[in-house]
Amino acid sequence: MRKTNLFILLLFVLRATAQSTPPEKQPNIVYILTDDLGYNDLGCYGQDIIETPNIDALAKGGKLFTQHYTAAPVCAPSRCMLLTGQHSGNAYVRGNDEWKERGDVWSYQVMFDNPKLEGQRPLPDSILTIAEVLQQQGYKTGVFGKWGLGAPESEGTPNKQGFDTFYGYNCQRQAHTYYPMHLWSNDKRILLNNKNVPPHASLTAEADPNDAKSYSDFSLQDYAPTLIHTEALKFIENNAKQPFFLYYASPIPHVALQAPIKWVNYYREKIGPETPYTGTGYFPNQYPKATYSAMISYLDEQVRELVQKLKDEGIYENTLIIFTSDNGPSDAGGAPTPFFESASPFVTEFGRMKAFVYEGGIRVPMIASWEGKINAGTTSDHQSSFYDFFATVCDLLKIDSPVTTDGISFLPELLDKKQQRHEFLYWEFPEHNGQQAVRKGKWKAVRQNLKSGVVKTELYDLSIDISEQKDIAAQYPKVVRELEDIMTTEHTTSPVERFQMKAIDN
Repeated sequence: MRKTNLFILLLFVLRATAQSTPPEKQPNIVYILTDDLGYNDLGCYGQDIIETPNIDALAKGGKLFTQHYTAAPVCAPSRCMLLTGQHSGNAYVRGNDEWKERGDVWSYQVMFDNPKLEGQRPLPDSILTIAEVLQQQGYKTGVFGKWGLGAPESEGTPNKQGFDTFYGYNCQRQAHTYYPMHLWSNDKRILLNNKNVPPHASLTAEADPNDAKSYSDFSLQDYAPTLIHTEALKFIENNAKQPFFLYYASPIPHVALQAPIKWVNYYREKIGPETPYTGTGYFPNQYPKATYSAMISYLDEQVRELVQKLKDEGIYENTLIIFTSDNGPSDAGGAPTPFFESASPFVTEFGRMKAFVYEGGIRVPMIASWEGKINAGTTSDHQSSFYDFFATVCDLLKIDSPVTTDGISFLPELLDKKQQRHEFLYWEFPEHNGQQAVRKGKWKAVRQNLKSGVVKTELYDLSIDISEQKDIAAQYPKVVRELEDIMTTEHTTSPVERFQMKAIDN
């Protein structure tokens, strides 16, 4: 009888314990997307001038990917494909499209007077984003930074594409200055304490390029990255008790060259004398190398503060952090990327970086950190792309994807489990006269000038020619045909005329 009572008591205790054990909490997701950050712009990827200790710490505490790719070599399409899980042969947004049939979309003052002229061609409401999927799963969702997927009052605004909260630039053109006259908070325009200095303004004819006073118009009061960062920290604080998705779309280090003075002064001392940038693109800058470095180190400082906020709220261990860049680096607007070898080990020169489908334009840094889940200090050579993020999140939430995507979950790779591999990765890009590329194993095929009707396939063996210097298409005709077949199969004609390419559209 005593044994029976003891057994009943033990059963009661076990049942009570099971009932009191809370269900596993869904993890938070923080996705940090930088703008035009090069593969070699971080210390953990080899940079030896620009200091990024906090981003490097993410890599030391997590996993660094050596073969991660953006889905497109410029801003808007890469963001579209990140959120929709489609590669560029199927995605709606395949290039930057300023939707200029609306009117004078490049006049800063005209856009200010009529906000409907801001923004890019909108992502249709019929297309499901991963933010909408997360909302359906009970997540609070927020995007902070640069949007670029739909003008104000269009169907492509963040709040209509799955985000509960938005703060930042709706329009990529507006983001050509870090001291804009306004930012957006959801669908409300927030005026800033900055005067109208049109992006791409130059020094006056009488200005002395070696006099700091000549640059006073290009360093104003309200610095957008600071305002955006403050709102992102508030979002974490306000949603710490429930699962959330924070899409931190920083505009840094995209030109114009504008940075907090403390960091500029730090790098002026470190780098030494410079030649001012007085070109006609974006804004002039007296210390371009110091300012570019300063922008990245300021971003690194913001990453530290994001991580610390997660720790302060007691949710760091339950948060997956991914850090990457929307595409490769650019040398436009005085960005001194050749000096820093920002695309290394790829070629850091125009035609091989941003806006091109060579490795320097599409292979990007990617770090994943998740305390206690991802083994610290590990490296992965898994070939992955932005369009894998949709599938990865669905895998993380243990749900089936509600739509067919082109991606494969890389969650197993994060957790050191058996990982499915891509048969190939695919890109097409209608700008710079039309381009295509395929990566399959060690092979990389590239096509240029597709809008001119030219079809010539280049072939590179990345295992021995990582900088794509030697076209060996003539030596491997069978491989070329195989990769050309993929280019044919993966391409669908875009419904947007601007994105169509004569040589491959029927």
